Amino acid sequence: MRLSFFAFLGLLIAVLAPAALAQSADSLQFADVGQLAAIPAVAGYEQELSGRIREQLKALAPETDNLGNVYVTVGSGAPRRLLVTAIDEPGYVVSEITPDGFLRVQRLPQAPPNAVFDLLHAAQPVWVITRDGKKVPGVFAGLSVHLQGLRLNAPKMSDLDQMYVDIGATSGEEVRAAGVDILDSVTLQRQQFAVGQGWAGPAVGDRFGCEALLHIAAEIKRSTKSGTTTIAFVTQQWTSGRGLNRILEEIRPDEMIYVGRVRAGSAAGNNSIAENPAPGSGVLLGTTDATNPTGLARELKDLAEKEHVRLQFLSAPAPRIASYAKANSFPERFAMLGIPTLWPVTPAEYLSWSDAGNLGTLILAYLDIRGPSLGGGYGGSVFHSEPHALEALVKVYGASGHEGEVRKVVLNRLDPRLQKNAVADAAGNLILHLGDAKPEAKTPKILFVAHMDEIGYQVRSIEPDGRLLVDVLGGGYTEYFLGHVVLVHKSDGMTSGGVLELPDGWDRPGFEWPHGPRGLDEPAHVYVGTRSAEETQKLGIKAGDWITIPKQYRPLLGKRANARSFDDRAGCAALIEAVQAIGPELPGREVTFAWSTEEEVGLKGAGALAERLAKEGKTPDFVFAIDTFVSSDSPLESKRFADAEIGKGFVIRAVDNSNITPRQYVDRVIKLARENNIPVQYGVTGGGNDGAVFQRYGSVDIPLGWPLRYSHSPGEVIDTRDVDALAKIIAVLAKNW
Repeated sequence: MRLSFFAFLGLLIAVLAPAALAQSADSLQFADVGQLAAIPAVAGYEQELSGRIREQLKALAPETDNLGNVYVTVGSGAPRRLLVTAIDEPGYVVSEITPDGFLRVQRLPQAPPNAVFDLLHAAQPVWVITRDGKKVPGVFAGLSVHLQGLRLNAPKMSDLDQMYVDIGATSGEEVRAAGVDILDSVTLQRQQFAVGQGWAGPAVGDRFGCEALLHIAAEIKRSTKSGTTTIAFVTQQWTSGRGLNRILEEIRPDEMIYVGRVRAGSAAGNNSIAENPAPGSGVLLGTTDATNPTGLARELKDLAEKEHVRLQFLSAPAPRIASYAKANSFPERFAMLGIPTLWPVTPAEYLSWSDAGNLGTLILAYLDIRGPSLGGGYGGSVFHSEPHALEALVKVYGASGHEGEVRKVVLNRLDPRLQKNAVADAAGNLILHLGDAKPEAKTPKILFVAHMDEIGYQVRSIEPDGRLLVDVLGGGYTEYFLGHVVLVHKSDGMTSGGVLELPDGWDRPGFEWPHGPRGLDEPAHVYVGTRSAEETQKLGIKAGDWITIPKQYRPLLGKRANARSFDDRAGCAALIEAVQAIGPELPGREVTFAWSTEEEVGLKGAGALAERLAKEGKTPDFVFAIDTFVSSDSPLESKRFADAEIGKGFVIRAVDNSNITPRQYVDRVIKLARENNIPVQYGVTGGGNDGAVFQRYGSVDIPLGWPLRYSHSPGEVIDTRDVDALAKIIAVLAKNW
């Protein structure tokens, strides 16, 4: 059997993908699904992607029509043959700019593609794409889990009226000064990840057809098929099929193959997952009657058998055309080709490389393209620079109980003269003592503590079908994590891609997400692209491995930034900056800095440290727990409490779920801050802090933090000036408390 270009491509990707999980979209030469899906193309806003497609097709003199459809034609005469794929994806458009700098949105298409589409955008990083093509980073607002206890009638994050985009602006004027305006498109920031033998990520199901037809176009002049062949990349399929209707009007084909989403169901759109084949099961051929294919569908079936391409027949509705204009009819010789996906139209949609390769092989055979195919390579570039301490800490992963890499970053960021004095205890805490106070001195013993861990999951076991049964490490809203791609951190230090599976019934009309934060006793499942426990084990995955949502540090407007795990990497960074400002000498003082472990699963690292210090007779007099002040500075939150604005200074976390700080100490911190011109806030918030476990041994807990929006989510937002203020007050307290 000959090895076609697409079969070769599948093998090539399987080898290269682990080293290129998030490829640059700077070059589209022989682009794969991952590269194509990395280019946002909200319906009606496909200009960047269509421009890249035109560039790749320039040797074929591509044409572009009034709707932005891009197409090339070769040959002449009858029959007129059309191969067409849609390039757009669902998303949003800015519909209002609020006076306080938030963006409100309208969905495109106006009807949601599925019951969880809007909800899976909550607290997720997005791009706002301006008129000049600039991508302005932001996040959709989300509820902070720490502020929801006993709250009545909290906003629904699945309600368009409660969806806000935060780009770090403080006013509508700042939004417009950044180049953002009404009608700009809004779409998820994305990385496409290799999961098993396939891709997972936003829009992969909207791009495999584009990948296939781009490669076909590169080969089209070698086709021996008679007649005229047009290859078209159409826009606005998600908004009533306008681009498809336009190309049908222009070409008037005698026969047509639509390459794209093929989902089993009636014309009414019954999209139950149970009715659709799984990835890896071959090419999907959609027709009105799968039991008795005729005409072009029958010919494609025969070709698939001849080329040894696995083919699955589905009774499926034709691509939707529901325009205000008259809809063109499909030709009598019409068929649909697609490939199976899991969790369609979600941030973690998954497809198999082998299916994509088989799809290309079948189309090559249909066009009578034989012989060797052209080769291609991967484009893109990677830039490296030395990040700020906060950025460096955010980029490293370390779920509760797995903080080793974070500890290394903390240690490496310390002055070399201090590194030799920093020690890790049995619980994994990193401890640094400064000062030379004599035992008889009246200097108070002070401890500053920030936690290194982040929320995540841990593999409990591997199911017989290859999925991972995982336990939660820390609490949070499952809406922010299920239905998204994940990284499985293995014991050899490598990672594998996966998908946190959505709740049962997510794709059924009327589905309601199970409400409330998920506790430690509610496991989840992770799909890693395998079908048996043995296949999963061959990936090097085993019980005890841990899992996180991918993350990046993203500057927003001004001094604001977005990243997952600011809780509590910002606290860790503030401690580092304070220690660097103090230096190795702190005469007459007794101060300990601790970077703790397993805070998110019960303050375990701090608890072990508190117990050990008590046994040694070294219980601190004062503990300053450096952690998030979860703020209600969000359009979704009640201002009744936690009302500390980001950008207005560090916050004394005077009252939370684990501690009430005596007011005289709150006032004392305020006085020191004002004397040193450090902006300060104080208030009441939710959650617990590491200092609480020291109270039983006699310590006073004075938690300090910085205001954080959208806690325990990928959309966390801070103002870095608050972290700077926090570092400054820590240094002042270490010297003067």
